[in-house]
Amino acid sequence: MTTKTKIFKDWFPDFFIGAKTGVLLSASNAAVSAAVVFLGFLIATILLLIIGRNPLGMYQAIFQVVSGFDSRRGTWNARYVGEWFVLSMPLILCGLSMGFSARSGLFNIGAEGQYITGLTAAQIIALSFPRIQILHMAFAVLGAMAAGAAWGGIAGFFKARYRVSEVVTTIMMNYIALYVHRLFTLRIPGSNTFRTPDFSDTASLSSSVLSELTNNSRLNNGLWFTLAAVLIYWLIMEKSTFGYSLRAAGLNKDAALYAGIRVKTNITIAMTISGAFAGLAGAVVALGVFSHGRVLASFEGYGFDGIAVALGGNCTAIGITVMGLLFGMLKSAQPLMQSRQIPREIVSIIMGLVVVFISLRPGIQMFTQWRLKIKAQKRNE
Repeated sequence: MTTKTKIFKDWFPDFFIGAKTGVLLSASNAAVSAAVVFLGFLIATILLLIIGRNPLGMYQAIFQVVSGFDSRRGTWNARYVGEWFVLSMPLILCGLSMGFSARSGLFNIGAEGQYITGLTAAQIIALSFPRIQILHMAFAVLGAMAAGAAWGGIAGFFKARYRVSEVVTTIMMNYIALYVHRLFTLRIPGSNTFRTPDFSDTASLSSSVLSELTNNSRLNNGLWFTLAAVLIYWLIMEKSTFGYSLRAAGLNKDAALYAGIRVKTNITIAMTISGAFAGLAGAVVALGVFSHGRVLASFEGYGFDGIAVALGGNCTAIGITVMGLLFGMLKSAQPLMQSRQIPREIVSIIMGLVVVFISLRPGIQMFTQWRLKIKAQKRNE
């Protein structure tokens, strides 16, 4: 074993861990995520009992969203399932945005701004590009991804070149993105303070097939873009040399530099790709859910919720998808909960509790490692 390999092995134990141990670690992380979700629902149930509300109403609403079956009326409507997926798609994409940067050792709080930038680009292209079937929609989606990528790449460049904290940069760029969005959108002919003119059908992501399957829900072709994004994320992070170098730099930048990995370049690229995922989320919402452009008055929260989705999903493709579906389910169930006398704030409480408990994971892991070390010492004695 060469000196460099030995040092790399010492500084990156996760890359040289045995297959059995690796499976155990993955299972442990998944178990922690499942446990925190359970605790979130448990505490929410207790809170509902304290304020005198029946927790069964919350679970009935969730069941109705997931299955489409209304247990109170005995009816079935697939529209609830379709709307669940509609709300989950941008959460998954923004979760991928946060997760990609996190696996690279960066903390991207700017997915909200990158989402807005992508949404803005998609709306402008949808209203100005020639109405050519397929091409119109493709350019709008690619334009949104390019805008989000550029917005994320700016933060990555300042981090790589001048060591400016990406946390501060991305937070500030969220506000810049919001007001730049308003500036450009309000200049579109025919726009008012709330909306733009209607999009052409050639730019829309709407799908008559998916809508009919889910009883006229807003489920659209953004579903396929979301699935493709999850697959691409998995391929890059788990199956490519480039993803390996990103994860290596995320674990230890000094060791990565010693091993010949171009850390500064990777930082910029990672933030660029991260922004592209969030930009795609903007396109999916703008072109798939609405028939016209919108003038946003405030943040919509998809980017911020994406942080919780990524952390709860361990920043893995499957984990982010599952957590995105979970959070989308909760958001979709809010109106149904209210109809059952359940406060809508209970959804925010559950999501907040998941984030709080997830943040305790390092402490849980430290305690577990300490216990394993004690057991190993006793066996050696």
